[in-house]
Amino acid sequence: MSVVLITGAATGMGALASVSLAAAGHNVYASMRDPKGRNAKHAQDLLDRTADSPGTLSVVELDVLSEDSAVAAVETIVEESGRLDVVVHNAAHLMMGVTEAFSPEEVMRAFDVNAVGALRVNRAVLPLMRRQESGLLLWVGSGTTRAIPPFLGPYTAAKAAFDAFAESTAWDVSIYGIETTILMPGVFTEGTAHFANAGFPADTKRSAEYEERIGPFVASSGEDTERLFPDGAPADPQIVADEIARIVELPVGSRPRRAIADGSDYGAEIVNGAAEELRLRLARRMGVTDLLYGASAK
Repeated sequence: MSVVLITGAATGMGALASVSLAAAGHNVYASMRDPKGRNAKHAQDLLDRTADSPGTLSVVELDVLSEDSAVAAVETIVEESGRLDVVVHNAAHLMMGVTEAFSPEEVMRAFDVNAVGALRVNRAVLPLMRRQESGLLLWVGSGTTRAIPPFLGPYTAAKAAFDAFAESTAWDVSIYGIETTILMPGVFTEGTAHFANAGFPADTKRSAEYEERIGPFVASSGEDTERLFPDGAPADPQIVADEIARIVELPVGSRPRRAIADGSDYGAEIVNGAAEELRLRLARRMGVTDLLYGASAK
């Protein structure tokens, strides 16, 4: 049984993963903003769905935009459970539209939520994991960072930064026995609040300048995306939750650096193989293979 913290667990993949991990017998802390207010219904739904689970589920307040909030959440977990074994970096916010029409402030916000938020959470959890000399950072990235689709500029750029944070942090922490897995979901048009809660460009005048030539493609982007599904039916995001649970339950030392949960045949694995070869090649050439897997690396 692992003690697991999941960020962005109010809806979508985070909520599904919280339920799946509790069903597998883990002690889950499903985190979200304002669980006693705006997200009270989501919090209660998670508690109801896991009431008879072999594991436990607790809802904890955590806003990835606040380091103080992350620290307070981790302190609560340690006080109640004595340790923290797994962090699932899941919190994210989708932004859709013509890239030029997003203001710099909107793009900075996308990076703050989708990339810097994970750094804030890590600053709260890594001191504990380093003392434990154990732990798993499970980063829920996106296959869209391998092949950039139209009209998701701020989101895909921020998720690419998130991915880079994951790889960079892994160099720092593996020697402490802390593992890293980057899970790359494909595209999901149903079953999450991703598209329903998406942000759009604030500069509507700039968007309108693209309307004649690009507008029809923006309008049909949902339909166009669904052409990626081999059988025509949108993929079920439960496959992401199932993969998170599978990875958490793997023995220490056997967890993959990257994993795919994709019902759309998006194809991120085509790039992943080459990227992993380059990572290992770089470590060998620099003579830092101990940083790959810890001091026992060969």
